[in-house]
Amino acid sequence: MRDSTPGARAAGEVPLRNARGDTILKPMADRSLSRPTDSRLAFVSEIKTQGAILGGFVGSMWVTEGVDNVLFRGGLDRYGIQPRSAEGLLGVLAAPFLHGGFGHLMANTIPLIVLGFFIMLRRKRDLLYVSLISGLVGGLGTWLIGGANSVHIGASILVFGYLGYLLFLGVFERRFWTILGSAAVFFLYGGALWGVLPGNPGISWEGHAFGLLGGIFAARLLAVRPVRSAPVRV
Repeated sequence: MRDSTPGARAAGEVPLRNARGDTILKPMADRSLSRPTDSRLAFVSEIKTQGAILGGFVGSMWVTEGVDNVLFRGGLDRYGIQPRSAEGLLGVLAAPFLHGGFGHLMANTIPLIVLGFFIMLRRKRDLLYVSLISGLVGGLGTWLIGGANSVHIGASILVFGYLGYLLFLGVFERRFWTILGSAAVFFLYGGALWGVLPGNPGISWEGHAFGLLGGIFAARLLAVRPVRSAPVRV
């Protein structure tokens, strides 16, 4: 038999009845409450995309270091930046992917991920632009003034580039949220700025300093400035 009582439950379910045989109506759960909203789905998708980009980028550095240690016994490090050497110009592109061991790489991995995530909060493509600009400025600056017979390697050029970009984006845009973001980054990583000063043996302060300058230059180029409307005259 089919229950024709108004508000009857779906086919295959037995309706609830009281002692007199009357059907008891139960409020149905609002299934829309359990469904993720479009904004939530978009947020999760955005986080996954950013994670994939950063994971692929940083992962390529780990793969390179693994190959270098296992197959070349660290021999790839000679392809870093060799100041004022024609061969050393290749290091401008290669240096961020070369490290002096897994400890060196690990020290760069966390700030790369954290600062890279902050950069992509506004636009994902900005990570590419900031990486290219800070890498080129940092690498070429190191090639020009680095010490003779030295080889400079490591992704710290990019780390300081990201840091410079995030610190100065608020300065150039002069918007509340970007200024707040710059202040937060300074609170987290401001102490790293001491790394741009010479004096620590084995540390490429040139790469740090010019990477930072490259990031500041990227912030100047990529900053979104409010459009000022022309004054209305009557």
